[in-house]
Amino acid sequence: MVERTRTIVVRRIVTAVGILCILAWSLAPVYWVVVTSLKTSQEIYSIPPTLLPRAPTLDNYRDALFGSQFARFVLNSFVVALGVTAVSAVIGALTAYPISRMSFPGRATSARLIVAAYLLPPSLLFIPLFIVLQRLGLIDTRIGLVLAYLTFTVPFCTWMLIGYFRTIPKELDEAALMDGASRLQTLTRVVLPIATPGIAVVALFAFTHAWNEFLYALVYVYSNTSKTFTAGLSGLVMGDTFIWGELMASSVIAIAPILIIYIAAQKYIVEGLAAGSVKG
Repeated sequence: MVERTRTIVVRRIVTAVGILCILAWSLAPVYWVVVTSLKTSQEIYSIPPTLLPRAPTLDNYRDALFGSQFARFVLNSFVVALGVTAVSAVIGALTAYPISRMSFPGRATSARLIVAAYLLPPSLLFIPLFIVLQRLGLIDTRIGLVLAYLTFTVPFCTWMLIGYFRTIPKELDEAALMDGASRLQTLTRVVLPIATPGIAVVALFAFTHAWNEFLYALVYVYSNTSKTFTAGLSGLVMGDTFIWGELMASSVIAIAPILIIYIAAQKYIVEGLAAGSVKG
């Protein structure tokens, strides 16, 4: 009995140490970004480096928000991310509902094509998308970025919602149809309220993807009027010179919205991922 208790204690200690090591490894870069953003330029380049700022300052945040175009870049990112989120959720729900709840020729093929579209690497669509947007006159516009991001977010959102909708009993649809509701009314008034966690997951994915995407934002948009913050951060790197203080402060500002959203929607994220993985 004593030996068994000792084994359990050792396992718990090893597990706790492992979790702490993983947390330290994961959070160390974030901690260093935050700490560096609060340091003066002299302290940033001091040797040896300091783990805590000697004299914390918000000058880097002031320079990032009011001494550059970064505030505009953040606003552009919000506009693009919200547009991508809204369109992805709507199209995903409207596409996933008939595939998961109705029977029609080609349903299985449609589902496979959606998965195949999601699995396409972004680099494969880079040049074709550029040509299409250029001919439409949407290069260097926020609308162009939204359309480019939708090629990745819509297939994923649709695929996730197909799996989630399948977990909802079809008897609810049948009851609504017997009461005279149309398919659209059944979707909006019966299925979607139940599928709130799933909608939250796909919306968060779409927002995060649009918020963090760098390559397309860097190439498709080149003016400060439409540039997002990910591309704007590259302006703080001039050759081999890095404006570390302002760069770290800008990174903290960019991380904050996503962190707040994840914390606020944590319950829905867990429920949505768990339920969506039951059937697919």
